[in-house]
Amino acid sequence: MRHLAKVLLSVVLLGLPVGAGAQEAGRLISADPVAQAPDGVQAWRVRYWTRDDRLGMREVSGMVLAPSGTPSRQPRPVIAWTHGTWGTATQCAPSQSAKFFEATPAVDAVRDGYVVVAPDYPGLGNPGAHPYLVGVTTARSVLDGVRAARALPGASAGPRFAVWGESQGGHAALWTGQLAGAEGSDLQLLGVAAAAPPTDLAANFRQAGDPSARAFLTALAADSWSRYYDIPLVIGRRTTPRIMRRLANTCVSVDSTPRLGALVGIIALRRDLRSFDFAATPPWADVVAANSTSPVSSVPVLIAQTRDDPLVAPAVTRTFAQRLCANRVWVRWIDLPGGDHATTGRQSAAPTLEWISGLFAGTPASNDCATI
Repeated sequence: MRHLAKVLLSVVLLGLPVGAGAQEAGRLISADPVAQAPDGVQAWRVRYWTRDDRLGMREVSGMVLAPSGTPSRQPRPVIAWTHGTWGTATQCAPSQSAKFFEATPAVDAVRDGYVVVAPDYPGLGNPGAHPYLVGVTTARSVLDGVRAARALPGASAGPRFAVWGESQGGHAALWTGQLAGAEGSDLQLLGVAAAAPPTDLAANFRQAGDPSARAFLTALAADSWSRYYDIPLVIGRRTTPRIMRRLANTCVSVDSTPRLGALVGIIALRRDLRSFDFAATPPWADVVAANSTSPVSSVPVLIAQTRDDPLVAPAVTRTFAQRLCANRVWVRWIDLPGGDHATTGRQSAAPTLEWISGLFAGTPASNDCATI
């Protein structure tokens, strides 16, 4: 009996749900301390509820990081880190990877007093189709992750937050900014930082400079959208869908080397997809249009982009930034040398964190619209 009372007390202290009414968006389900966190950082693997774009409830996993030591008496500022592509299979959740801390640039912000909320997104780390580059569902999982972190003792997470992501996560960050005004009234978004973000998905798929990267991206998107939207995967030759499924079951990381089978599959897809265009092929075209980002924002936006990015065409990103400027959004533009894509967030981390710190300090955001 004493053990049962202790368990129920722990549930209450953690803000965990009890009973059938527990499936509420933003509600924390569990929080497990992580033993191997970096110095000065305490971390929890968390699970919480969110709603997808059809209002179905989804369980999401992720990480919450906070400064180690005594909990703060004052609410801490929050950075929602939205990760780039790790894959679309359930086992590709960043929070389950031994490389999570080294692959997450936002970890550095914890030592400056921030709480970092890093959702895996639906379908990564939990059952169900992963909505790859699906804006509304991903953004809701980010907003609900921030809400869930506020129920975590020891984190002291406040309602004020910035969102920062790279690649797929740059897309997620921009969508979070779009959705926060309508669905984040209990939170206060200060700014959006996006490194190498897919924006106009039709142009992004068409203008990706590296044919192999484009083929792999197409495989991930097609497999995800086929499962998530229940679209028959009829693309290319008879063997093309099977190759796509196999590639989509492959997890990736910044320093990973593709296996021989994956390389052979990518070469085959380059051949099979030579004339395929998502944006010109129904019903895929509707998915592409619905999940492209809108060039509007009620908060300042930072965009970082390498000049020769082989996957996210710099010209597409620059055009999006110019459209933001035309809509009177204050844009900080970080132009990076070279042609890397996967480490754009790491390369731009120092000026991005400086920009975010300025937002929390109340410093007027810089505006590069005259030179973009």
